[in-house]
Amino acid sequence: MLTLFIGNKAYSSWSLRPWILLATLHIPFEEKLINLYDDAGKKKLRRQSPTAKVPMLVDGDIEVWESIAILEYLAEKYPAKNIWPKNKAARAHARSLCAEMHAGYMALRRNYPTNFRRDVRKRELTPEADAEVAADVARIDAAWSKARMLFGKGGPFLFGKFSAADAMFAPVVNRLYIYDAPVSKTTRDYMTAIMALPAWVAWHADAAKEKWHHEIYDSI
Repeated sequence: MLTLFIGNKAYSSWSLRPWILLATLHIPFEEKLINLYDDAGKKKLRRQSPTAKVPMLVDGDIEVWESIAILEYLAEKYPAKNIWPKNKAARAHARSLCAEMHAGYMALRRNYPTNFRRDVRKRELTPEADAEVAADVARIDAAWSKARMLFGKGGPFLFGKFSAADAMFAPVVNRLYIYDAPVSKTTRDYMTAIMALPAWVAWHADAAKEKWHHEIYDSI
């Protein structure tokens, strides 16, 4: 069976990505959570992961790290799951969005950290930071709306059916939601569909039960 090493569910956005894909597509896996905020967890992670980071997928003697690489590996291993859209144009579009997510939106990441225990409320930022975040949010809104318009007719997700693109953007849904970012109706409807997933609900419930806290994330 696959083993997925993940970090704290309250905050680990990169861990959520492969986890929600595996859970939503009903691919059997064992979850191993490592507390990133104590010394024992850090030592365990250094022994387990070549980068000392999560997530990491283990499949027998194969180790895969980095969320986007894990999604690609799962797509190869389970072709019947249609982790990428079947249509060539849609697949190219989905991969481009995922690469953009992997490398971009730094202002959003820096100022709107993922936190599954945060109440919904706006965060006060400096004018400069606010403008940078607004630009990221506008780009995400436009990107999601275009994907839905071009390829989303078959269901409520970016490319109709749930795919790797939805997994990659799942933590962004949390960020836009908890910081009450202004988005279009198309984006709001898409966020509602993601947050209704049983896997999302389960992750959220587990995050609420965690006993450890991140002093900075929980204070903003």
